[in-house]
Amino acid sequence: MNKAVNDGVWSGSWVAERLGVRIEGDDELTGMLGLALRRNPKRAHLLVSNVLGKHVPQSPSVVYGAGFALGRRVRELLGAEEAARAVVLGYAETATGLGHSVADGVGLAPYLHSTRRPVAGVARAGGFEESHSHATSHLLLPEDPALLVGDGPLVLVDDEFSTGNTVLNTVRDLHERYPRRRYVVVALVDMRSPADAGRLEEFAREIGARVDLVTAASGTVRLPEGVLEKGQELVARYEAESAGAGGLSSAAPSGPIAQFPAPPNSGVAAEAGREGDRPSSGPAVEADPGSNPPSNGLAVEAGRESNPLGARGTARSAPTGPQPEDERTHPHVTRVDLHWPLGLPDGGRHGFTPAHRTHLEDTLPAMTARLAEALPADARRVLVLGFEELMYAPLRLARELEQVAEGVEVRYSTTTRSPVLAVDDPGYAIRTRLVFPAHDTPADGPGERYAYNVAGAGFDAVVAVVDSVADTPELHAPDGLLARLSAHAPQVLLAVVPSYVPGPLALPERHPMLPEPLRGPAFSSYAPEEVGWLLQDLSDVTLEAPTEEREEAIQSGGAHYAESLPVEYQPSEQYQELFHAALAESATRLAQAAGAVTEIVLAERSPRPVLVSLARAGTPVGVLMRRWAQFRHGLELPHYAVSIVRGRGIDANALRWLAAHHDPRDVVFVDGWTGKGAITRELTAAIREFEASDGVTGFDPEIAVLADPGSCVRTYGTREDYLIPSACLNSTVSGLISRTVLRADLVGPNDYHGAKFYRELAGADVSVAFLDAVSARFAEVVDAVDATAKELLSGDREPTWEGWAAVERISEEYGIHDVNLVKPGVGETTRVLLRRVPWKILARAGAGADLDHVRLLAEQRGVPVEEVAELPYTCVGLIHPKYTRGATGADGRAVNL
Repeated sequence: MNKAVNDGVWSGSWVAERLGVRIEGDDELTGMLGLALRRNPKRAHLLVSNVLGKHVPQSPSVVYGAGFALGRRVRELLGAEEAARAVVLGYAETATGLGHSVADGVGLAPYLHSTRRPVAGVARAGGFEESHSHATSHLLLPEDPALLVGDGPLVLVDDEFSTGNTVLNTVRDLHERYPRRRYVVVALVDMRSPADAGRLEEFAREIGARVDLVTAASGTVRLPEGVLEKGQELVARYEAESAGAGGLSSAAPSGPIAQFPAPPNSGVAAEAGREGDRPSSGPAVEADPGSNPPSNGLAVEAGRESNPLGARGTARSAPTGPQPEDERTHPHVTRVDLHWPLGLPDGGRHGFTPAHRTHLEDTLPAMTARLAEALPADARRVLVLGFEELMYAPLRLARELEQVAEGVEVRYSTTTRSPVLAVDDPGYAIRTRLVFPAHDTPADGPGERYAYNVAGAGFDAVVAVVDSVADTPELHAPDGLLARLSAHAPQVLLAVVPSYVPGPLALPERHPMLPEPLRGPAFSSYAPEEVGWLLQDLSDVTLEAPTEEREEAIQSGGAHYAESLPVEYQPSEQYQELFHAALAESATRLAQAAGAVTEIVLAERSPRPVLVSLARAGTPVGVLMRRWAQFRHGLELPHYAVSIVRGRGIDANALRWLAAHHDPRDVVFVDGWTGKGAITRELTAAIREFEASDGVTGFDPEIAVLADPGSCVRTYGTREDYLIPSACLNSTVSGLISRTVLRADLVGPNDYHGAKFYRELAGADVSVAFLDAVSARFAEVVDAVDATAKELLSGDREPTWEGWAAVERISEEYGIHDVNLVKPGVGETTRVLLRRVPWKILARAGAGADLDHVRLLAEQRGVPVEEVAELPYTCVGLIHPKYTRGATGADGRAVNL
């Protein structure tokens, strides 16, 4: 980039000469950066970027291209797989557009930027301080609380990396809430001092995470001793001298431009506005209507000046004082309706997903065409002016306009909260400034706002792009932004983008404030992004009862099985060896089944499904499906676990939360396997009941399962009845979470169902090992998955319910007369042996290794295994039909595990 950015003079030379500030580093730095002064008790100088599009109008292609190129470098650094799992976070206000452009370059990454605008009804997900800024508090307000949850890389984007304090504050806050293994810091320039250079690496070691840095250029700012005081003195002196010179000219917003005489030998004059550490809420210095024009040989001209950049040593601001009544209008403002798409966020304040990006790309040409049609036919130089944090939408409009408007020079910049001294000197980065009142009712009260290098820049038209929150009377006031712009451009267009605000929780009043999902490591041993548990934590409640006591109470009708928990089975060393052998043997076919069922869901149910596992057996399968979607398609699917209880239905409060946060039509319920189809029927009835009670429609009760040996569903990976190793164990293969609990004294009408987190069993936990073993086979089963999915999608998958018929037959043949005591399939049989009082096990003749663990458990519990020639399942577990204490096995022996 050419270093001669202002008439052959570096735009940092004025500050460098007066304060001794030096920039050292890459050759590109002086082309990318200029210098200015601001009144700030923490930092006197301001690095002014020539490629950011904030203070200096620039080609939108240059601005967008700089961010996009950084995003591509991040993608190369991470690799495609990790990049697809990344989340990009930009900093308000300066880097909101840059961060969004970086996210575009990364590809599939969702984007969020911090904000200084609190939004009613949107919960804060985090926040941090920017230590050197004039306005420090940053809020994180994602619409989807899970956006910041995950173990994928977090990419943090700012315009400059100066001390590292902002990044450290951010990472510290987020890492405490949502720990992850890798962070990438992205900035246009790395300007850390040698003293600061090692802090990031030290901090990374402290938190045990990797931190990478990606920048376009690097160097450092050399500050002489006492520079802060010298800078403050310099700003204050010239403000005072200019204010006392009496050379202020009266000028209406649509009339002449005020020019102020420079102090002798200084090359600088103060603005007609007050500087401060934060924008002043008081009045600006007003023009004196009775004063004469300055006698310095500088002409004060109406409209656009013949010398767009003004004379050396002159600062210009639009007047901020009272204007004559007949000059308080700005007739050259034209409102343009962009037809912004309904529901498309205006930026990343609440999150911007890849789907949002696609929607914007599709609609951008039509919106830009409406903008181009409204421009004057003779416009040859046009500025698209964004508004504070609203940088990305106007940037994309400007870039599109630049590409389609032939013969028009398009520039882009935005307004800002940052107060900076303006000096009309080629060696100074901020030549002019417009001062106007805030027009978005900011939370920190009224104050001044600024637009730099716009006044006198020779624009034929200015397109002001604001969000609807900022389309207020203050915007249209005689001293407002539109009036200021009208003084410096023959035509001003106003385009208002609807300010996106997440809708309020659509919950009935009787169901207030449902809590957010529980996540690991606080609840479960799964990574936080793998699953959110819509449950309440009952870990501190004693719920376990001996198996025999529970069975007697259940069969006598004295208690429901969901009102207590069995004592967790602790597997013997021999049984653990069987689990690992079974996992090694079956991991490939499990990977194939998980891939196949996921492909069917994506093809038939929703292109971006919300996976909702039926806790707890469905949870490992839901995680595997989520992992397959990410592995094969780069999708980061939301995944939750909810409770469903036979005879009691699904957790209605969990459904209410889901309906408030997602489209019910995208929800896909997930379970591990089917037996006789009891849960399928339970879910269907529960959804009908929920629709009737709450009036919420759209939930599909069709369950997606890994295996459907009972032929009860249409969405499955296989109908074979083989060993799914996650059925071999209880909590230690399900994130250390217990079976769910529903008891009136613990679960109120506005509560989720409960469960326990068995932290004490961490030493025996194989939950992640199970997932990793199956996921490791994904790459080798891609072709098999494609073939299986194609075959299933084209075949007849209508349920035959043959499993239910077989269970009814077995129930009668064995004199049980209760289908609930017949548990078909390898998974259900295993559970009978682990959690109930088994009577006998029916095994298909010739069944092999899939039943090794069943035979071992049956032997330990003294339960006979009976081989049956014609059995539709590999095995069936029978619960003792007339249990009394001591009748644990067929011979009445009670066996302690």
